[in-house]
Amino acid sequence: MIEQPLEQTIEPRETHLRDYLRILRKRMKIIVLVFGIVFVVSAVKTFTTTPIYSASTKVLIEKTEPGDILSNYGYVSYDPEFLATQSHIITSMPVAQKVVALLNLEKTYDTFTSQHSGGFSPLRSIKGWVSGLMRTISNLFSSDSAAQAGADAGDGENDRQNQLAQLVRGGLSVSPVPESRIVNINFSSPNPALAAIITNSVAKAYIEQILEMQMSSSNYSIGWMTKKADEERAKLEAAEKTLQAYMKAHDILTIEDRITILPQKLAEISSQLTQAQTERKAMETVYLSVKDVLQGEEDPLTLPVINGDAMIKSLNQKILETRQHIMELSKKYGPKHALMRNADSELAMLTENRDQEIQRIIKSIQNEYELAKSTEENMQAMLSDIKADTVELNERFIQYNILKREVETNRNMYDALVSRIKEQSVTEQIQRVDVWVVEEAQTPVAPSQPNIPRNLMLGIVLGLFAGVGLVLFLEYLDNTIKLPEDLEEQFDIPVLGLVPLEKEKEKTDSEKELEETPSAFRESFNALQSSIQLSAHESPPKTILVTSNLPKEGKTTSATHLAETISRSGKKVLLIDADMRRPRVHKIFDIKNDKGLSTSMAGASDMKVIQKSRIENLDIIPSGPVPPNPAELLGSERFRATLKLLSEKYHTIVIDSPPLLSVMDSYHISKVVDGTILIVRSAKTTYDAMYKGLKHLDEVGAKILGAVINGADFKKSGYYYYDYYHYYGSEDEE
Repeated sequence: MIEQPLEQTIEPRETHLRDYLRILRKRMKIIVLVFGIVFVVSAVKTFTTTPIYSASTKVLIEKTEPGDILSNYGYVSYDPEFLATQSHIITSMPVAQKVVALLNLEKTYDTFTSQHSGGFSPLRSIKGWVSGLMRTISNLFSSDSAAQAGADAGDGENDRQNQLAQLVRGGLSVSPVPESRIVNINFSSPNPALAAIITNSVAKAYIEQILEMQMSSSNYSIGWMTKKADEERAKLEAAEKTLQAYMKAHDILTIEDRITILPQKLAEISSQLTQAQTERKAMETVYLSVKDVLQGEEDPLTLPVINGDAMIKSLNQKILETRQHIMELSKKYGPKHALMRNADSELAMLTENRDQEIQRIIKSIQNEYELAKSTEENMQAMLSDIKADTVELNERFIQYNILKREVETNRNMYDALVSRIKEQSVTEQIQRVDVWVVEEAQTPVAPSQPNIPRNLMLGIVLGLFAGVGLVLFLEYLDNTIKLPEDLEEQFDIPVLGLVPLEKEKEKTDSEKELEETPSAFRESFNALQSSIQLSAHESPPKTILVTSNLPKEGKTTSATHLAETISRSGKKVLLIDADMRRPRVHKIFDIKNDKGLSTSMAGASDMKVIQKSRIENLDIIPSGPVPPNPAELLGSERFRATLKLLSEKYHTIVIDSPPLLSVMDSYHISKVVDGTILIVRSAKTTYDAMYKGLKHLDEVGAKILGAVINGADFKKSGYYYYDYYHYYGSEDEE
């Protein structure tokens, strides 16, 4: 019984170098076959390929950048893409077309090809036949074939030129020489003379193409600049007319003088306005104080502007003197004295004069204030007028500058274009790319293709890699059990024996042939018998179930050979055919099957079902007629009791049963026998099938003695198995 539960995931065992060697040895025929096919194909391709000759010419290509138009040399800047660009130009369609025109290949190409047709080539004949057939089919299924044929006839000449140009491009290759400005131009062709001629013509065509490209570019540039110059001249004339009209309409000549005067006048008026504002504010202060005097709220003499007046001071002094004089007279005379009256009259007159003078001063201050205020307002109006005039003049002058600037811009653009046209006309003949043919192509004397040693070596390498790769890939896809290590490491069950793969002439399908089993086959079952005894040395199993996971894995053959081998050791053996669905034991031993295990278990007959075989000590119970319920019969108590009774009479009972994954019969039997042996078909039984079978046996508690690998090909397995098989096989041959 399996000690530990099975795991669902099946881990591949670690692969060693000897495993790969064993795989290669096992599938050596596939490796040899693939290697042979690849090598033969490469050899046939190599020896049937038309020889190709390659001619090469060396060309020096330099880039020049013209400087000043008066200098005869140019500065060459670093340009990493220059040679790559020139290489593409060399292999371009225009260059190829020039080569066709230079050599007149439309008439001479067939002459070159007819001289070097290369003889008869089966592959070329087949290729031509297939191409013709495809063209015929295409014409049959084309709806507008008639119209297309007419168009093709009209364009036949152009098509011929394009085809030849494409042929030239197809054989052309360019390779810059490292760390130099030299470029190798190569052309390959079956005709060595044609290869040399076309290579030299490509260099000439390339030089012509460079010159044409430069001339075309220069002509286009000059034409474009001339057209642009005419447009700029028209714009310049229109702008000048617009400027002249604007100057005439707005008198721009006097405006310039006025614009130069207005800032000075504006500054002067601003200064005067500031002064007037200051005077007005000063007079306003005095006027407000005088206004209070007029309203009787303040004494006029308290105002500094009045009190400080010279006339007022003089009158005040006289009034003071008169008052003193009156005081002196009043001491001598009475109020009605003539002197007193004269003095009073003089004081009154002085006082009246002072009041009049005060009124005059006040009126003068009021007039001065009004004048200052009026002056300020006039200055403010003048400043506003000057500002308005300045803004208006500036607007006119701005528009004038805009028109003038447009005229200058158009004039500069026109002058630059005219200058560039003249310079381009002078420098258009200066070549920007200089090309020299350093070494002309010579007619090759030996073909460059095919390289026979290289192709054959490549065929050998590819053949080996393809064969080994295919073998390893097939081995990777193979999910079957082939070696004892596969079972022992993946499922932890012992391998009791290996049964060699039988040849057709060695297959044992009858009792007579069992006796004539080959030595290697017989010895494998001798080893199996020994393994069964050693698996339980203290109490060897008496009842052994032989089953497999799937049909046609050799369980019946293994069961019969195992029973026959044990019987030859002198032990009494009973072989029971419990495969009631597809019985075969009675056919092998050529006995009747009208009664057997099914009739015994059903209890319908009391006849004995045990039959003797021609092999000594070997008895057989055939399956009997096919019952409707085999699983119920094998799982019954009657079967258990019968098996127990028979085990007392026979030393060993070998039971052949149906496959595990087909029906449930074997699971019922595995529960009542002493041990179960699983037959595994080498290179057929998969890991998944083995896992499912062992899982079901473990679920019913079956005791598994081990597995037997049937149909093992020792010659392919490698290791010591081959030596074992070869030893006994040589004995059989003798």
